Amino acid sequence: MFLGGVITEYASWPWVFHINLPIAVLAVAAAPALLPGGAGTRGSIDWIGAATATFGLGGLVFAIVRAPEVGWASAQTWGVLIGAAALLAVFFTVQAKRREPLMPLAIFRSANLGAANLAQALLGAAWIPMWFFLNLYLQQVLGYSAFPSGAALLPMTALIMIGMVVLAPRLTAKFGPKAMIVTGLVLLAAGLGWLSLVRPDGTFAADVLPASLVAALGMSLAFIPSLQMAISSAAPEQGGLASGIVNTSYQIGSALGLAAVTAIAVPLGADELGDPVALTDGYSAAFIAAAAVAVLAIIATAATVRSRRPDLVKAA
Repeated sequence: MFLGGVITEYASWPWVFHINLPIAVLAVAAAPALLPGGAGTRGSIDWIGAATATFGLGGLVFAIVRAPEVGWASAQTWGVLIGAAALLAVFFTVQAKRREPLMPLAIFRSANLGAANLAQALLGAAWIPMWFFLNLYLQQVLGYSAFPSGAALLPMTALIMIGMVVLAPRLTAKFGPKAMIVTGLVLLAAGLGWLSLVRPDGTFAADVLPASLVAALGMSLAFIPSLQMAISSAAPEQGGLASGIVNTSYQIGSALGLAAVTAIAVPLGADELGDPVALTDGYSAAFIAAAAVAVLAIIATAATVRSRRPDLVKAA
């Protein structure tokens, strides 16, 4: 987020997308030397599954993102939604019948895999809207330019790194993943609720920093155990597949959550540029909506995740 502010300030905003291309090239070039080799196996590529999953999920996101502009009752919205649903139905039908499917449906028999994916999807749906609208508040209400706005997010970034690398693994090993996911989501919901109190004449130190740090701590404590649970719930040979599924869940949840929260915030003033009071009302509504998603995630996690003894988690 900080580098995004630097790039936007001193280059132009499209470069936040372009910068990924050389990074990807470097990653691909380094992979053969840095990643361990494995035994090769021959098999067929599930082209139908890949195409229907990609266009089905893409259509679902596109329809919801565009709905506030073209109308929820418009032919475009419903046409794309129906088309996306049809493609996803084809995808699951193919996966159930194909000999070598892209995503064997039997993987969801694994304990906690579905619950962990649901937690990740809802976590993304609450977390990403917070980043988006917090940036808008910093720039459109507090008057920060792109570089200071990115710098204002550095405390959150640092705390997330510490939380994910140091705190989350140790606490998960001691208390188990379910307790840590719920605790993290409670902190995230509390931080989002606190952010909803932002003021038109607020300051970074009073209105943004403390609440954002609470939210960041909660995100880091919930993210790592839910990710680990998703991957460790699958058989070792399906670890890559489980990782792909949970990453997709997080990304799709993030996109859908942002679209839904935006649809709530815009009618309440989030698009009233130049009017700090109206903008703040809209952004406050966005933070409340994101907090509601976090609360939903708490309920879903408590209801669906099976508790595991900390010693088993540590061994995994």
